[in-house]
Amino acid sequence: MSKTVLLQGNEAAVEGAIAAGMRFFAGYPITPSTEIAERSAIRLPEEGGKFIQMEDELASIAAVLGASAAGMKAMTATSGPGFSLMQENIGYGAMAEIPCVIVDVQRVGPSTGLATSPSQGDYMQAKWGTHGDHPVIALSPSSVLETYTLMVRAFNLSEKYRTPVIFLMDEIVGHLREDVSLPDPNSLIINRRKLSFHDGANKQCYYVPEGEYVPAMKPFGQGERYNITGLAHDESGFPINDHDKAGKLINRLIDKVEHNADHIVRVEQYEMDDAETAIVCFGGTARSVMSAVQAARAAGHKVGMFRPITVWPFPDKPLRARLPQLRNILMVEHNHGQMLLEMQRVAGRDVPVHFLGRVDGTVISPDDVLAKLEEMEG
Repeated sequence: MSKTVLLQGNEAAVEGAIAAGMRFFAGYPITPSTEIAERSAIRLPEEGGKFIQMEDELASIAAVLGASAAGMKAMTATSGPGFSLMQENIGYGAMAEIPCVIVDVQRVGPSTGLATSPSQGDYMQAKWGTHGDHPVIALSPSSVLETYTLMVRAFNLSEKYRTPVIFLMDEIVGHLREDVSLPDPNSLIINRRKLSFHDGANKQCYYVPEGEYVPAMKPFGQGERYNITGLAHDESGFPINDHDKAGKLINRLIDKVEHNADHIVRVEQYEMDDAETAIVCFGGTARSVMSAVQAARAAGHKVGMFRPITVWPFPDKPLRARLPQLRNILMVEHNHGQMLLEMQRVAGRDVPVHFLGRVDGTVISPDDVLAKLEEMEG
């Protein structure tokens, strides 16, 4: 049975994670994500889980990776400065194929910036923050209810593809409080980790059958010993110096996301059927954009909203499908133009791409969007 509750976005992130099976949280309080740690500290003991406040964000992500390798669904949460500190171990998680979820509730930066003000300035960092070529899945919710349901999906994708998943929130959604009807937990589809059991130690713990991309995971916490390393490794988990095997490994890590993009990528399209102008946005910015679309429609303009929910991989395919009908695209985001670069890459040769951004910690309003649309028409 579903129930209606009053929840903040940060609180909904915890409830969604617990519904997905998260039973371990390690983190360090940082505005505007602190409520995630606070609620986890209360809720996890109630569910038989473990909460640890770590000394910093480096230790937090390390503890999460260790807990996940031992068999627990694990999560941490932070904001921009802490997200930067986690990047090396996010790369380690990608190479060692350790599933986990990292919540980044974005705030204005760089450095300490404006700790309580909205921003979407970590979009590119979510993709390119750690070094080397690596797989990336990043999701961005626009409401409290979607935070809950998308968190379940974040854990499902992490478990299915054995990779860290970035849950890219922003202060607007994190501190938004709404009454929401949460789905019945029994109605949720929860992915369980595909496990592999072998007698003895170090036996093909990264073996992948021909035509597949994701190895089954040996349950380290159930007595299965194997080697975990951030170095390029063979199927037994031991470091290698073989360039052919290393290339095969890294290509497989990337391919397990890229070749499954149709399953991973989700978008919301609002009033797009006959739209001649598409306003593209993500996360909390969608609220102002949707109101602007409604006002523009009432004035007789064919305007729609195209919102990536999966922000990485970027939704090239569904966007390209819309290009033939469009005269203009307006990219609206709370940064200096980050998703804009992806829009220009995909659509720039076919449709003019305009930009409305903000980096001062204030919110882009529907009137701001309407004024930009009027400027474009002029």
